[in-house]
Amino acid sequence: MARTSNKGLKVLITIIFIICTLLLITYALLQGKKGGGGRSMRNRAPSGDTVFSVRTLKAQNSVLHDYVSTNGEVEAQSSIEVFPDMGGKVRNVYVSLGSPVKKGSVIARVDPSEPGTQYALSPVYAPISGSIVSTPLKEGTTVSTNSVITIIGDVESLQITANVPERYVALLKTGLSADISLEAYPGVIFKATVSRVSPVVDAASRTKEIILNFDKKDSRINAGMFAKVTLFTRDFTGAVVMPSDSVVTKDSKNYAYVVTRDNTVEQREIVLGEKVDGMVQILKGVSEGERIVVEGQTSLSDGAKIRDISENIERDEQEIADKKSDEEERPATDEKESADVSKDNAEKMAKSTKSKKRSWGGVGSTGER
Repeated sequence: MARTSNKGLKVLITIIFIICTLLLITYALLQGKKGGGGRSMRNRAPSGDTVFSVRTLKAQNSVLHDYVSTNGEVEAQSSIEVFPDMGGKVRNVYVSLGSPVKKGSVIARVDPSEPGTQYALSPVYAPISGSIVSTPLKEGTTVSTNSVITIIGDVESLQITANVPERYVALLKTGLSADISLEAYPGVIFKATVSRVSPVVDAASRTKEIILNFDKKDSRINAGMFAKVTLFTRDFTGAVVMPSDSVVTKDSKNYAYVVTRDNTVEQREIVLGEKVDGMVQILKGVSEGERIVVEGQTSLSDGAKIRDISENIERDEQEIADKKSDEEERPATDEKESADVSKDNAEKMAKSTKSKKRSWGGVGSTGER
């Protein structure tokens, strides 16, 4: 029994030894993997080497045109109201809106008769030559000597009457330029210049009236049209400009990210100037010719590495434009090529016919050989 007990003890010790050996080997392998992982982490690039994709813009000295937007109406430069010589009822009207008239011509007749009386019709004469620019009163309308029958104006010389809010009155003066848009011609800009500024402010509307003359005559412009007026009031010059939404504000200070030679960015404090239509002047901090980050700047910090994708986008946009241009030109080219092919086929058929006639042994029109 003692021998059997000793033998079992030896087997147990052997099993324990094997298990311990396996555990040591497993531990060593795990430590090796951890060590390898540590070396791998040391070989990775630090977070400071992250490259940010951004879009940039070259800083240039540009002019910002400040402006005021308002509405106006196209009307004749010279116009006159027409009044009757006698009161009564309008009996006859010989003109309509837009009709041309000559000075001294009869445009209407008024019946001054009252119940129980009979008078001759009183003619209403055109005081000047021009066109009817206001709808005449209808027949049967009762008028007095203070009633306006119609308005005659020179439609060859047109102007725009517009009202500007009181807060912009200090900027108004003659000679200011303006862009005029008409609903009848979307996308077309007509140039005009301020010729007169009213000396008073309308107390009811709190606006001041201005008169603008078109720089060029254009047959498309008609009296009575509604006009949208963009009146340029001031020009801001002498500074580089950049999109206002690309300015980064930190602790009440304004910054811009300027691209350096090694494709990193430098954070610079800037001083802002005037702002117009999403563009702002940079009075200090950026020089003309330097490239400024205009998209992707919110993720940047001083010294960050960047990849400028502006050139790729511009190239893609140019390729799209070129492709569109090619597609527009292709139909004409295809038609020309088709015409050339048809011409070549016709010439080949003519030559083939002539060749066949010769191969027939020279048969002439009479069929004789």
